[in-house]
Amino acid sequence: MLKAVILIGGPQKGTRFRPLSFEVPKPLFPVAGVPMIQHHIEACAQVAGMQEILLIGFYQPDEPLTRFLEAAQQEFNLPIRYLQEFAPLGTGGGLYHFRDQILAGGPEAFFVLNADVCSDFPLSAMLEVHRHQPHPFLLLGTTANRTQSLNYGCIVENPQTHEVLHYVEKPSTFVSDIINCGIYLFSPEALKPLRDVFQRNQQDGQLEDSSGLWPGAGTIRLEQDVFSALAGQGQIYVHLTDGIWSQIKSAGSALYASRLYLSQYQLTHPERLAKHTPGGPRIRGTHPAPIPNLCPPAQPPLPAELLLTLDPEVKSQSLPSLNQMWFGVFAPRSSLLLLGNVYIHPTAKVAPSAVLGPNVSIGEGVTMGEGVRLRESIVLHGATLQEHTCVLHSIVGWGSTVGRWARVEGTPNDPNPNDPRAHMDSESLFKDGKLLPAITILGCRVRIPAEVLILNSIVLPHKELSRSFTNQIIL
Repeated sequence: MLKAVILIGGPQKGTRFRPLSFEVPKPLFPVAGVPMIQHHIEACAQVAGMQEILLIGFYQPDEPLTRFLEAAQQEFNLPIRYLQEFAPLGTGGGLYHFRDQILAGGPEAFFVLNADVCSDFPLSAMLEVHRHQPHPFLLLGTTANRTQSLNYGCIVENPQTHEVLHYVEKPSTFVSDIINCGIYLFSPEALKPLRDVFQRNQQDGQLEDSSGLWPGAGTIRLEQDVFSALAGQGQIYVHLTDGIWSQIKSAGSALYASRLYLSQYQLTHPERLAKHTPGGPRIRGTHPAPIPNLCPPAQPPLPAELLLTLDPEVKSQSLPSLNQMWFGVFAPRSSLLLLGNVYIHPTAKVAPSAVLGPNVSIGEGVTMGEGVRLRESIVLHGATLQEHTCVLHSIVGWGSTVGRWARVEGTPNDPNPNDPRAHMDSESLFKDGKLLPAITILGCRVRIPAEVLILNSIVLPHKELSRSFTNQIIL
């Protein structure tokens, strides 16, 4: 029997996600067409033996959260409950406070996932490692370059046993290129060190407050209070992954996470991706790509001079047809897919002449007029893009309207494509008193007039603009 805990935080966190978090709790923000934490729940539900999923945080259980939980329980046929903290208790305080709920039924282990991460969630692989060699704590780790590793929890491991020998949260100097992914597998014994931290906090608090009711006793930071303290004692191990992973701390990172999840849909949820249909919008991608396990083994590449020419004499030779050539690999036509990676909600109305993709997510009730161009963007519930608008590297908020021939464009802050270990940088809005170029965000119910340019700007909710803006925050 297994359980999973998803740490969703609360409204005092995620301020970098504004203005998008004004309308919905950050964990419910749509990423690749579904709420952020639905990706976590889907991954947990696929693990054999999963019996219950618990959400822990200090959001008020409002209507959107309640409605999401009810729908998720029906879809995944699993008990999914929300446990509200009485106060912000840190990454470990909620686990200890609700320990009886977590251990009810006697699970052999339980997963702990931070809500603000994007991953392919190799939970089954982690479970296999845990069952082969059980330990109280198993962390999921990945690699980062030397500079970016300073922004994460850094792990020094024994390369033979994968024991965590040293752990430092956001060090000031380089420690290791292995970083903490915020995804864990704990055995029930893992709650004992949390109890020790709680009791120590109580003792420290009583020295300051003779009433013995010091509220900070319940605040436990997994990373600093537990991992750093227990590293090197044979209790914490790491499982390395080379799969997708990114933090979702800001709107720009949500757009990047949407791209990662949309690319995963090719394998995990192909039914969510829009297809070319007669009379439908054009789905534009970057290049054909294979689906693993469908392409035949690679053949010797064609000579460059044959690939670069269309001379009829060359065509007449016994070569594969152009439909079968893929970067020097001979593949059947059925194995080729356009990397459009576009999600369109069934209720959205998109004009046939619209051009979408790559990496686009279109929400419920969205309306798109003729000639719209949409690329690397998220369009949220009820938004309207009028005829011939162009939206690039942007997030269009709920119920917003972009007028005819208007252009809404941002500047992506993507990881270095030439560095396989690069991740999204922690974005800062300002540098030297100036607003840095970033993606454009339109808050809820913003109105953009016709024939204007909104570039690298953030527009707060319920604003009606009358002219173009560049590199501004419009309050």
